[in-house]
Amino acid sequence: MKNTESLVNFYEEKFGWLPKGLELEQAHFNVFDITPLSEGEHSSTPYKRRDFYKITLLYAKGVMLHYADKTVEIDGYALVFSNPLIPYSWEGIENMELGYYCIFNQAFFHRFGQLSDYPVYQSGGIHVFPLNKELYQQAEDIFKRMKEELHSNYVYKYDVLRGYVFDLLHFAMKMHPDISKERPAGNAAERITHILFELLERQFPIDDLHRTVQLHSPSDFAEQLNIHVNHLNRSVKEVTGKTTGEVIAERFLLEAKRLLQLSPLSISEISYALGFSEPTRFNAFFKRHTNMAPTAFRKK
Repeated sequence: MKNTESLVNFYEEKFGWLPKGLELEQAHFNVFDITPLSEGEHSSTPYKRRDFYKITLLYAKGVMLHYADKTVEIDGYALVFSNPLIPYSWEGIENMELGYYCIFNQAFFHRFGQLSDYPVYQSGGIHVFPLNKELYQQAEDIFKRMKEELHSNYVYKYDVLRGYVFDLLHFAMKMHPDISKERPAGNAAERITHILFELLERQFPIDDLHRTVQLHSPSDFAEQLNIHVNHLNRSVKEVTGKTTGEVIAERFLLEAKRLLQLSPLSISEISYALGFSEPTRFNAFFKRHTNMAPTAFRKK
């Protein structure tokens, strides 16, 4: 069994279908109603990481949310924030009586902020917020507006949807002002991993100001962090469940897709911008991760 559930896994297992272009698009957002379990659907979810973010608003009686170090019982109204770095599982899903949830990936917020900067998405933060009926209705109104906006024809609707996600973040954090005063330090592995992601993000997007990436390999990042590469690898594996190389490759692949779809750069220019010594190496990298040549992807 895989330790991480992808968006593709989520749709296949939950609905048996994939949104059009899910495997090709860089960013993804969707919102759903919580509905009664269908026949054959499991009342619990496996304990694992998900490679996407999720915000759940629910009313339940006796639902358990299991983390590595604790179990939270939800008995009433609650708002729950889940992120790719923290594994979890749900138990008693049949006891969820009503609610909503939205899912999205980090790419959906590319150039719009780093979600890990917010305490609700940090390992030491608060992730479950009990609500009374009035607060539930306030959060429900945001989800209803999300659903309406998602199905609208407004050209900038995804900007509006990002705003609604931030509305939910701040709605929750205002209930616990103290969590915003000081960022939880976390353990050493978490701090190292957070800095790795910051260094990685600083190299993108490739544009007129950032023509080429400077850090390509785990050893490059380890040197910047002034730690041994083995120390970096252990830390990243502990926090994300992935190797440092996998984390780097995923981010490079995301930027490669963006450039192929949106930029006028040739494939050779993209190759060198991403730090590959020659286009054939980039072609091999891209095909290994997508089962598709860059030229074929660009024509999609």
